Amino acid sequence: MQAGQLLAAAVVGNLSDKIGRRPPVLAGVLSAGLLSFGYLYAISIHSLWLTVVLSVLMWGIAYQGFNGVFPSLFPELFRTRVRVTGMAIGQNVGTTLAALTPTLFVAVAPPGTANIPLKIGSLTFGICLVAAFAAFTTRETYRMRLNDLGDRNAVPVPKAEYERLRGEVMAGSTKTADAQHLGNQVRS
Repeated sequence: MQAGQLLAAAVVGNLSDKIGRRPPVLAGVLSAGLLSFGYLYAISIHSLWLTVVLSVLMWGIAYQGFNGVFPSLFPELFRTRVRVTGMAIGQNVGTTLAALTPTLFVAVAPPGTANIPLKIGSLTFGICLVAAFAAFTTRETYRMRLNDLGDRNAVPVPKAEYERLRGEVMAGSTKTADAQHLGNQVRS
């Protein structure tokens, strides 16, 4: 499963450089939330193979829409001066809240409760909807110059110029000092 996660994260990360950071995050969060219903159902009926298949789909593929883009999107929301602090506080508060969800799940549906997959799946999907709303309302960061990251008024690099620079950087064929300097300033 880890090999699939690694490949999916790389593919989605590359895709986010072409279509933006928000679309893969939205697709990943919402599809993983929807798959949680099937995953929890598979556990409830004690189907090992269905559980494994849905686990691979949910964690190995769907979740990578978020996981493959998050390392770029989240730090890019902050100016360089506060990037580490903003990232660290947000990441640690989020990790703490996520660590508390099993307690919430047991409070909502203690062992032996009827329809646990539906109850916990709904709660999980609700949490995913909140995350999707946050991703939807955040500003897009791809095609931004490095020095403009975190600036709410920054203007993205024109798409044609961005694609040209990205192609040069990906090919390792930056031709002039100006293009190289600009290429270093554009997130690729």
